[in-house]
Amino acid sequence: MLVSAKDMMQKAMKGKYAVGQFNINNLEWTKAILNTAQKLNSPVILGVSGGAGKYMTGFKVVADMVKAMDESLGITVPVALHLDHGTYDQCYDCIKAGFSSIMFDGSHFPIEENLAKTSELVSVSHKLGLSIEAEVGAIGGEEDGIIGKGECADPQECKTIADLGVDILAAGIGNIHGVYPDNWEGLSFETLEAVKTTVGDMPLVLHGGTGIPDDQITKAISLGVAKINVNTECQLVFAEATRKYIKEGKDQKGKGFDPRKLLLPGYEAIMAKVEEKMTLFGSVNKA
Repeated sequence: MLVSAKDMMQKAMKGKYAVGQFNINNLEWTKAILNTAQKLNSPVILGVSGGAGKYMTGFKVVADMVKAMDESLGITVPVALHLDHGTYDQCYDCIKAGFSSIMFDGSHFPIEENLAKTSELVSVSHKLGLSIEAEVGAIGGEEDGIIGKGECADPQECKTIADLGVDILAAGIGNIHGVYPDNWEGLSFETLEAVKTTVGDMPLVLHGGTGIPDDQITKAISLGVAKINVNTECQLVFAEATRKYIKEGKDQKGKGFDPRKLLLPGYEAIMAKVEEKMTLFGSVNKA
């Protein structure tokens, strides 16, 4: 059964660990992440971007697939199905589809409009028992057409959003989506500390978890980050494993062309990557 992310976030913050949000793109990814979470007895958040939702033919299809898979695999750890960087309309689409958590990304709106829309969605979500994440300070890189430059959030704006009653807050601290460039200056822990001091008892999110050095990840967790998003890293290892399988000609041996065999190395690579990240985040045996 899918659950709100609120309880797992509160536990992670108090326990000084982080829950991983791993974005899903198809059945294999979903199965790999759920099986790894169950194996490690770790809570997990399945993230779905607007683009991935469209690719999988709609949020309702995604929600139904995840719920059925959760049941058929006998998953007992907490699992939240979460809209990642959702628009206002996508938030309502996911609420109707049966998601257990949403993220409204109003960071590109003027602060007044962001506040009004976030406040409305907080009220709707909480009435239905869903958790809601909001963002302040654009995250660098591109996510479904929304381009951010790795801005650092204003702590007072963070407090204003937090005071609306959101369950999770994504504050830009110089992090970006995708692969980090060689000249990336690193996370702004000064910003993170200022935000945490201002918002108090509020779980924070680190978007763009791919490529951030492990020591910066662990420091961010110690300063109040309770959720870390990983997507690009899974895409890279999936592509690498699939490329290796084909380069070695395994798709041309026997029935190696069967999608169940062709996609198996990528599936195993994602399981290994998720296990690596859950271990780093400290969420193993925290279900």
